[in-house]
Amino acid sequence: MTIDAVIPTYRPDDTFYELIRRLLAQKCPLHRIIVMNTGEEFWDEERIAKVLDDAGVSEAMLEVHHLRPEDFDHGATRSAGIRYSSADAVLCMTHDAIPADRDLTENLLRALTQEPDIAAAYGRQLPAKDCRVLERFTRSFNYPEESRIKSEKDLPELGIKTYFCSNVCAVYRRNIWEKLGGFTKKTIFNEDMIYAAGAVKAGYRIAYAADARVIHSHNYTCMQQLHRNFDLGVSQADHPEVFDGVLSEGEGVKMVKKTASWLIRNGHAGLLPELVLQSGFKYLGYRLGKAYRALPEKAVLALTMNRNYWKE
Repeated sequence: MTIDAVIPTYRPDDTFYELIRRLLAQKCPLHRIIVMNTGEEFWDEERIAKVLDDAGVSEAMLEVHHLRPEDFDHGATRSAGIRYSSADAVLCMTHDAIPADRDLTENLLRALTQEPDIAAAYGRQLPAKDCRVLERFTRSFNYPEESRIKSEKDLPELGIKTYFCSNVCAVYRRNIWEKLGGFTKKTIFNEDMIYAAGAVKAGYRIAYAADARVIHSHNYTCMQQLHRNFDLGVSQADHPEVFDGVLSEGEGVKMVKKTASWLIRNGHAGLLPELVLQSGFKYLGYRLGKAYRALPEKAVLALTMNRNYWKE
């Protein structure tokens, strides 16, 4: 099975070039890397050429397509990248995620192909060295050590997490992706989860591959958490066909309780006020996003992370 990678970028930094180096060193080689770059002025042609040369591959291994900021969309841009590919499977990654080892693509493909009805497989996200304590536990909550295959029958147990899939690192079976129509064409956020929900409802399954590991974490401030969760709420409000009738907030409460318990058990009780504060900002952002249609335009633009989404 052939595999390509699609990576949206904006102002690519050292992490992106390390990502490319590690992708080129995978035991299961990629056929091609397709970069969807927002802002041609931020693209360093000489630097990427050196990375390819150091890896001993031709420049044809990586193709870049430049976009204007106003043309970027989380769903449509990734779909365009996948359509540039002719591979049997396509790996979607973000430019700030780094493969933890040389087995990433092999382990993702193994998870994807273990059964013919698996539409996508996503990897485990490990915290970076500078990751703060709270985010470190969040990684372990959302990305446990055990692999799992999820289907519609898991909804009573997992709720909204049945549909969880992350384009930080996820591989898609091309024929199923095309049959389902690809990612939603306009979305502020959550294109991966919206696709996974559609796949599950169509009778397919989603695999979580715990042995396919990438290093990826953020140290968001409370305000950044609010903005991010506002957009999350907007995505859910815009797609009631996916999210209505599926418990979402319960998972958040469960994570807060588990985090608090873990902090106390591991000598970090002093971080409980920070947990409460961060959780409050997340919940406020989420609820405001769910109710965005009732907010004035200025408030929406002040709350969102993605102002271009709101332009006609």
